[in-house]
Amino acid sequence: MPDPRRFLASIGVFLAVLSLGAGPRAFAQQAAAYTVIDAAGGHVLIASNANRRLTIGSLTNIATAMVVLDWLDLRRHDINEPVTIGPEASIFPQNPIGFQTGDQASIRDLLYAALMQSDDIAAYALAMHVGRDLPTTAANETPMQAFVAQMNALARRLNMRNTLFVDSNGLQLNERRPPFSTAADLALLTRYAMNRSQFRFYVSQRARQITIDRLDTNPLEYTLANTNELLDVDAIDGVKTGASRGAGPCVIISAPRPPESVQQGNSYIITPRRIIVVVLGSPNRFDTANALLQSGWQAYEQWVAGGRRG
Repeated sequence: MPDPRRFLASIGVFLAVLSLGAGPRAFAQQAAAYTVIDAAGGHVLIASNANRRLTIGSLTNIATAMVVLDWLDLRRHDINEPVTIGPEASIFPQNPIGFQTGDQASIRDLLYAALMQSDDIAAYALAMHVGRDLPTTAANETPMQAFVAQMNALARRLNMRNTLFVDSNGLQLNERRPPFSTAADLALLTRYAMNRSQFRFYVSQRARQITIDRLDTNPLEYTLANTNELLDVDAIDGVKTGASRGAGPCVIISAPRPPESVQQGNSYIITPRRIIVVVLGSPNRFDTANALLQSGWQAYEQWVAGGRRG
């Protein structure tokens, strides 16, 4: 029996192509900005407004997760380490998991929640937990400010020249400066993230059960559902959705194909093949992203046939 998700996604791409017209340029009508890149080397295959500064909603959580994972590696902390949910949980407008002040969950489970289900409280709790262990640059710097400084340091290291993070989840609550990024910068961030096997695993899960320890009760179980509707369609194995009033619907997807194998003498050169698609501000983000993926693979094949020039 055919996979209904694949069938519906294929119908969506067909309708999107009909409505947009032929050629990748027509997709500019569906998105404020987008880019499609070769993940191995970063070559841009298709782009529109890729350097336009926009708000990005909870796509911010990719940077949050990578700062946490880098911190775990550097400080050799256990990913099962418990994190306590602080009283700040009550300030967030949405709380689908039902976190309460004093709840505890592991770093691993909060990463799942932040990446799979864009949970704002999970991202905030992770930032506060890690931020308390980070060096401060000012006398009155808070753990959140210390953490965000690391997010921006990561952006500079990745040459994300048009990016500013001001919080850990993109909500812009009580922030004086608006955050921003671009499709091109987010492609750089996603390349970095998808090179980490842990991150790839988190964002590839359709569902995941997490455990919340609450005082005076038995542990609570909650099943996360990934908000990325394109998972497992056309080999898509990530990455992240995002949305906010300012950003509109956004999505980043990634899909591999079997690696190229070229014989040179007695040896073989193996080249991995993976495409990353970033779509910002699109009312039909999933249809647009998957249609751009198909156009991206066509552009990839043309680029390879031309000797990978340009």
